[in-house]
Amino acid sequence: MAAEYPCAFTGHTPLAALACIRDATTMNELADSHVHLDDPRFDPDRDSLIRDARRHGICEQIVPATRRRDWPRVEQLARQSGIHAAYGLHPLFLANHCPEDIAALQAWLLERPGQAVAVGEIGLDFHAPDSDRETQQWYFRQQLQLAAQLELPVIVHARKAMDEVIAQLRRQPGLRGVIHAFAGSRQQADQLLGLGFHLGIGGTVSYPRAQRLRGIVQSMPVERILLETDAPDQPVAGYQGQRNLPVRLLNVLQSVADLRCTSTTALARQTLDNTCSLFRLPVRPGVEAPSPFTAD
Repeated sequence: MAAEYPCAFTGHTPLAALACIRDATTMNELADSHVHLDDPRFDPDRDSLIRDARRHGICEQIVPATRRRDWPRVEQLARQSGIHAAYGLHPLFLANHCPEDIAALQAWLLERPGQAVAVGEIGLDFHAPDSDRETQQWYFRQQLQLAAQLELPVIVHARKAMDEVIAQLRRQPGLRGVIHAFAGSRQQADQLLGLGFHLGIGGTVSYPRAQRLRGIVQSMPVERILLETDAPDQPVAGYQGQRNLPVRLLNVLQSVADLRCTSTTALARQTLDNTCSLFRLPVRPGVEAPSPFTAD
C-alpha cells in the first residue's frame, strides 16, 4: 500500500530506507529525468539495473549524451521501452569537441525526427579555475539556437555558472527545458521559474546540510520539479563514494516528499506528469495528460 501520511519517513538506515521506500511506493510510476545509462561504469550490469528500475516503478528514463562519439550508444539504448534519448555536447568535454560537431548534431537530429526528446546535456561549467569560458559559451549558444530552431527542450548543466546560464537563456525567449542538478540560490531559482524552466532535483536534496536547496524544493511550485539520479554520479545520502544506481530515484522521491509534507504517491504522479509534459513523452495509460506550461 502506498504511503499517504506526510512527513512519516524518518529514522531509517540507508538499507532499511530503500526497503521501506519500495513498499511505500508499490504501483507508483516514476520518471528519472537525467540518468547516464550509457556510462561505461554500467557495462557489467546495465540490463539488470534497468530491469530493477522497472520493478520499482521507474518507467521513464531520459538519457542525455555528452559527446558526439556517445550518440550512437545512447540511440541504441533508446530502442528499449521507457528509455528516451537526448543529444548534446557537454561543457566538461571540450577536448572531445570540435566546431564541426555543431553541424553534425544538427544533421543527427534532423535525420531522426521525433527520436530525440531534448538537446542535452549542454551548458556551462566554470568550476575549474582554468575553464575555457569563451569556448564553453560558444558551444552553449550554438546548441541553444539549435534547440530553438528544432523546437526541442534543453537539458542544462550549470556549475559555478548559473548567472551566465540564465543570461544565455534570456536571449532565447520561449525555450523550454530543465536545469539539471539545480544548486543555485533562491533568486536564481525564481529567475529560472520565471523563464518557464524546470529544476532537476537529485541526490543532493537527501543531505541535511543542503539547507538552501532543501528550502527551495520545499516551497517551489511542484509543477516545475523533475526528479533525477544523474547515475552513476551524485549518490544519495548514505551511499557516498559509491556508484549511484537508477533505483536510488526512490530515495530522491522520498526526500522531496518529506520536505514538502506530501505523499510519495502524489509526488510520483506529479513529477511523472511534469517529465512527460516537458519532453513530450507519450502519455501512459491512467495518467492524465498535463497542460503545457508557458512562461508569462
